[in-house]
Amino acid sequence: MGARLRVVLDQLVSVVDTDHADAAVGLAAGLVATAPSGCAVDAIVPAGATVPVAGIGDVRTLGMGRRELAAAWQLGIVPGVGGGLIHSPTLMAPLVRHDRVHDNDQTTVTVWDLRAWEAPEMLSKGSVAWQRGMLRRAVRHADAVVVPSHAVAERLSELARIGDRLRVIAGAPPQGFRAPGDASARRRALSLPDEYVVLTGSVSSLPDGFRGAVAAGLDAVVIDAPEGAEPRYADAAAAAGLPERRTHVRGTLSIEDRAAVLHGASAYVATDPVAGWPWRAVEAMVLGVPVVAVSSGSHRDVIADGGMLVPAEAIADAVAEATGAAADRLRVLASDRSRAFSWASSAERLWGLHADL
Repeated sequence: MGARLRVVLDQLVSVVDTDHADAAVGLAAGLVATAPSGCAVDAIVPAGATVPVAGIGDVRTLGMGRRELAAAWQLGIVPGVGGGLIHSPTLMAPLVRHDRVHDNDQTTVTVWDLRAWEAPEMLSKGSVAWQRGMLRRAVRHADAVVVPSHAVAERLSELARIGDRLRVIAGAPPQGFRAPGDASARRRALSLPDEYVVLTGSVSSLPDGFRGAVAAGLDAVVIDAPEGAEPRYADAAAAAGLPERRTHVRGTLSIEDRAAVLHGASAYVATDPVAGWPWRAVEAMVLGVPVVAVSSGSHRDVIADGGMLVPAEAIADAVAEATGAAADRLRVLASDRSRAFSWASSAERLWGLHADL
């Protein structure tokens, strides 16, 4: 198969979602590394972007920034893009009518999670409206919609008529994700205690995790908290029996800080069952951190036997166990499971998808 696959790298200048931005760069690098003989990888980028991926061929820079591109593409206006094989690691794609059969034009997109439908309170109103609108365009014009797990595929098929165009291709941790050499200093700079569990989730689901911290006798560090959510999280912790002084709420962290925080944790606890790729759970497994997660389709698909999957009401007891008697066993299981995911593997499957199309 000889072809040029163009990847949309829309967040190289203005990052909207750090996980999506890291995934796009990781996938692009994987596509370059696994390109079949005679094939090449090009990039489509907004104005002012510099592609940080070695081996990318042609770079088509569009004459507008990401915000302008997002608005134009939502309306189906895609000047200067052209045809060919195009993949977007998000819904940010030039989704217009095209002829795959006669012109060999293909456009595929990725949907990482369904928060815009299942947990819209976790996103801005603008983001919810944009994602829903772009999914409608994908239903009309995408040749395939990639999702990271079978659970997301099942739920998405209930929300939109995509039919057999759904494909499951797992994600992976950020390239080179590891605990930094100055991890202890980074944790001190973030004013974290010596012992703690890391929690992620919504205000409504986190009380289960706070009760887990109480059961384990540890502080709780919440990461990825929305801006301005600290008082609500602290109130939820207090209501669950965890004093405010033992509750540490942090927002979006850099990859290095996030790795330092996760590496120092006695356990990582995911309390949110929303269908999507569990970014932090995968990162925790890479670092060999015991994982406790509420049982859900996505967690069963991705974490599998790499952690403890329990009903919400059993999270507290599971955290106590994971930070005690089961800690060593869970560290080994987490590390073993993390090896199932890599951007090279994801890229090989994406090449196969376009070959099939």
